[in-house]
Amino acid sequence: MLTIKAMTVGPIIGHTGNYDARIWGRAKYKAGKKATVRRAHGIARIRPVAGTGETNWAVRLFKMNPNFDMTGVAIFSGLAADTEYQYQAGWFFSEAEPENIDTLAEFDWSRIAESSFRTASDDRTQARELAFGSCRYFLKLLGGKFFTDNGDKTFRSIVNQIEGGRRLDRFLMLGDQIYADDLNIVAPDQTADEYCTRYREAFSQPHLRRLMGMVPTYMMLDDHEIEDNWPKHASPRDMRSKYFHAMRAYSAYQQAHSPLMQLDGSGKLSRTHAAHHYTFSDGCCEFFVADTRTERNENTGKIMSDAQHRKLREWLSSVPEDSVKFIATSVPFFPDIEDDNSDKWGGYLAQRDIIIDHIRHRGIRKVVFLSGDVHCSFNATIDVGSDDSPLHVHSVVSSPFYWPYSHMEQEDFDWQSVETVNRNRSYRITRHSEVLSDDNFTRLRVTPDSIEISVYRRKEFARPAQQIFLDL
Repeated sequence: MLTIKAMTVGPIIGHTGNYDARIWGRAKYKAGKKATVRRAHGIARIRPVAGTGETNWAVRLFKMNPNFDMTGVAIFSGLAADTEYQYQAGWFFSEAEPENIDTLAEFDWSRIAESSFRTASDDRTQARELAFGSCRYFLKLLGGKFFTDNGDKTFRSIVNQIEGGRRLDRFLMLGDQIYADDLNIVAPDQTADEYCTRYREAFSQPHLRRLMGMVPTYMMLDDHEIEDNWPKHASPRDMRSKYFHAMRAYSAYQQAHSPLMQLDGSGKLSRTHAAHHYTFSDGCCEFFVADTRTERNENTGKIMSDAQHRKLREWLSSVPEDSVKFIATSVPFFPDIEDDNSDKWGGYLAQRDIIIDHIRHRGIRKVVFLSGDVHCSFNATIDVGSDDSPLHVHSVVSSPFYWPYSHMEQEDFDWQSVETVNRNRSYRITRHSEVLSDDNFTRLRVTPDSIEISVYRRKEFARPAQQIFLDL
């Protein structure tokens, strides 16, 4: 009997659609005197929870890839929509080829904890519960670790809500999952192993680990996964080396469990992607998770490539009209910052104008931008319609999960209007909340016609510090 070992990082429940799910995890290297690496295999099994009549486990073997820090992903398909599944996931050493390992053989799962997840709803009227935020910092400097568990208290609060009976359908982490550039300039990471070490430490925090193992989790990078304000100060050498290593680690730890990852014709995981943005849906919600970091170009004034910008507009026009359309972007779409917009959408006015014009000309309703980055939380609404036909676009910002230094304040933002390329025209901000300048996370209860926005301070999960209701 082969004993299954617990994941060294994970498991993470990644993208979970109506009929499929991804389970991610990491094994470890088997290092001897010559630092040899043995072949490691991941294994996961799932079945519907008791009461469905199905008792057999579906088992998947998957490769733990040494080129991606011994991480791997199991993809299960043919599942039932809006159904709870229990699962176990682990790994083992074997020199056998995967196709020669009998998944029906005797495995000892006694060391592997059971957890559960729920597939997405295919009912477009179904209300959904979301949580999101960004920027979880801890300092690693000169061989020491600081603030390692402070940020994890935010995730403990979310877990406490779930264990207290409040469901959570999706969890979004919108950038700066790691800070590879300690204090921005001191001892920044340069190699793939340094970046991966940072992820291993961040993702192994107990409460975040538990949260990601029970709720489908979606991620998108921002600058600190590479370096502060990337690529503003990047040299040609940085583009060739630092960026390559950072994105290799990003692919292993953030992108691998996203909807981008699919099995090829031979059943192997395909990791060749020309772009990093992706879409998914659940109940009344549609999501476009945008990459506003790796494609930006200050010389052309574009925060994303023409191809991604076009896909975003096509997506807005093609998703069901009555759905709530969430565009997740690591930097705020609006409001503008009073002193310096160069790193936000306000620094790329032409592309922002085109998106707003697209929404306005086509009368696309229920558009909500989700973002983080600015180390405070708030929401705001602009009117992009006419006096006879009002049309609103909403922006909800949630950040940071944890940041031990100063936070942005109310006076740092322009609450009057959103600037356009045409200086004689702007979009008026019709409503906005107060700014919460504290570590926090945000929950959204979404119906086809409304959103309840609840912002919780890091350690205060029982009662929101701020609660706003939006009619869509």
